[in-house]
Amino acid sequence: MDLAIYVHFPWCLQRCPYCDFATEAINPARIPHARYADAVVRELSLRLDALPPGARARTLFFGGGTPSLWNPADLGRVVAAVARRGELDEVTVECNPTSLDDDRCARWKDVGVDRVSIGVQSLRDEHLRYLGRLHDADGAARAVRTAVRAGGLRVSADVMFGMAEQSIDALTEDLSSLLGDGVEHLSCYALTIESGTRFGELARKGRLPRLEDDRVATMYEAVERACEGAGLGHYEVSNYARPGATSRHNEAYWSGEWYLGLGAGAVGCTAVPTDGRAGERWRNQADAAAYCDALERGELPPRETEAIAPEVRVQEGLMLGLRTAAGVDLATLSARTGVDPRAGREAAAAREVSRGNLVDEGARWSIPRARWLLADDIVARLF
Repeated sequence: MDLAIYVHFPWCLQRCPYCDFATEAINPARIPHARYADAVVRELSLRLDALPPGARARTLFFGGGTPSLWNPADLGRVVAAVARRGELDEVTVECNPTSLDDDRCARWKDVGVDRVSIGVQSLRDEHLRYLGRLHDADGAARAVRTAVRAGGLRVSADVMFGMAEQSIDALTEDLSSLLGDGVEHLSCYALTIESGTRFGELARKGRLPRLEDDRVATMYEAVERACEGAGLGHYEVSNYARPGATSRHNEAYWSGEWYLGLGAGAVGCTAVPTDGRAGERWRNQADAAAYCDALERGELPPRETEAIAPEVRVQEGLMLGLRTAAGVDLATLSARTGVDPRAGREAAAAREVSRGNLVDEGARWSIPRARWLLADDIVARLF
């Protein structure tokens, strides 16, 4: 059983107003670098030892928070522990431009990191101020060039659109600049307003300017044209890559593979030892001190758990897989779950095919790219 492994680093320097992740703003001097690495390595061992024989790690992704704040030597101890339990095809670190420099890139490469995902968001100072980011446009561009210049690191950048006052020209110029500097993968997301965030509270009070959905859709289409015009493939609703530069870790999620989530606030989902077709999803509590305390006692951290029945796995496989250009291999999904994805969905699938919303190739379902903006609604009608 191949596994994608996600390690959550729960600290950042400042919480962004749109962020609803399990993070805590902290003075970097207070980050317990070594203690947290020790705890993650212990959790890795406990989780893998509970899985069926043959479980092996294939990809590793450090997210957060801002994992580029982690001491590279301690992050490297986690990489080494994971590498001993598998054959890693990809090791990614999410980076904030303010914590990416020549020294860190060199040290990351030394410990086995081969990919960085940089939270650029925009190359416009006014947009970065709106998003509450700590870096400016020059800092973002400098971070990208530093990572590319380091060599041996595949470089991805996150870009956000759908902000008030953001023009299509500014957005596409940002993309062109990033690609010109050597970025080979782009994750381009529309700004979403989540409850429980500062933006969510402002929106609730009517104090946050918003773009109309049609305008956001137009920006999405402009992103697609710009990326494809530069030679990137549009391989998932929000993701573009040059040939050979897709995110293997995310592809594992989208194809329905099991994944381990390690760290405070992390989410994972793996097979139940007694039934490889059913699963258990867990969410570790976000309290990093309690997380470390539990693992120092030799216990798994406090967590919420949820049983995942085979039919739920099918639904989730369709929801994620139909957001990709590859679509869903129905036979593979059936073999993994013991449930025929077509069963009970024949009529709904036929309706979506007749509307041009679904391509049915017999062994595979996919959504035409022209309909990707409607993917969530299309998938919902299959249930």
